[in-house]
Amino acid sequence: MQAFEITPIGTITNTRTDIQHTDNWGAVRSTITIDERFGDACLQGLDAFSHAEILFLFDRFPADGDFRTPRPYRGDPTLPPVGIFAGRAPHRPNHIGVTCCRIASVHGRELTVIGLDAVDGTPVIDVKPTIAEFLPADPTQPEWVTAMMSNYFKP
Repeated sequence: MQAFEITPIGTITNTRTDIQHTDNWGAVRSTITIDERFGDACLQGLDAFSHAEILFLFDRFPADGDFRTPRPYRGDPTLPPVGIFAGRAPHRPNHIGVTCCRIASVHGRELTVIGLDAVDGTPVIDVKPTIAEFLPADPTQPEWVTAMMSNYFKP
């Protein structure tokens, strides 16, 4: 397949620096500063939305991987093995993360969100408003995922 290049549009600033600390993202307040090349009005209108989807790069994880063998989620041997595209781990072929976050404020090129699970300095590759019509009506997931994620977004 043809490779492509992505240039980050901004950077995340917050108090989280440990990429191994993977729970308790619910109260994390992050500011995304959009690059000046997009101008001061690039976020205009986003403040009318309650949430935004943030696409970012897991830039601190090695680009290694044979992704053919299913692995237990989060390396927990008590969980069933899943294929690379049945999980959201940062060890991914393209290292792209996405999280839907509550918008706290919008000021010029600065977007402050709550609940973004990315550490300080992480490059942002896109921001999209969360639109209800794009969300699924009745998503389902295995019970073990619900149990495993119980602390993920707790403050």
